[in-house]
Amino acid sequence: MSTNYVYGTGRRKTAVARVRLLPGDGSIIVNGKPSDEYFGGAAGRSALVLPFRVTDTEGRYSASVLVAGGGVSGQVGAIRHGIARALLSALPDARGALREAGLLTRDPRAKERKKYGLKRARKAPQYTKR
Repeated sequence: MSTNYVYGTGRRKTAVARVRLLPGDGSIIVNGKPSDEYFGGAAGRSALVLPFRVTDTEGRYSASVLVAGGGVSGQVGAIRHGIARALLSALPDARGALREAGLLTRDPRAKERKKYGLKRARKAPQYTKR
């Protein structure tokens, strides 16, 4: 059993992904299923392999991912962030390319909280003059 893998943790909205990169054929397993099966088609496939494309390591690493929380978009973003961080651990000289592509920055956008007196975060009840 080989233990030459690297870890990376990615976050997006409320999703958290724990990524383990192993030398392999480029397959991405998410929660025990292939990524195409887990996300239903090629919806997030291009986003998931973007860190590999940027660092020219497509097909050299396989990713085993455990992701929890959030929806499809948040989980795809968390996995992409985790893969980028894991690649940074494996290839420290790839920092410039990953940074330039914006893959190392944690996306801070999240759902705004609801305020009292409002229907949602910003939507106010309809104003009536009379």
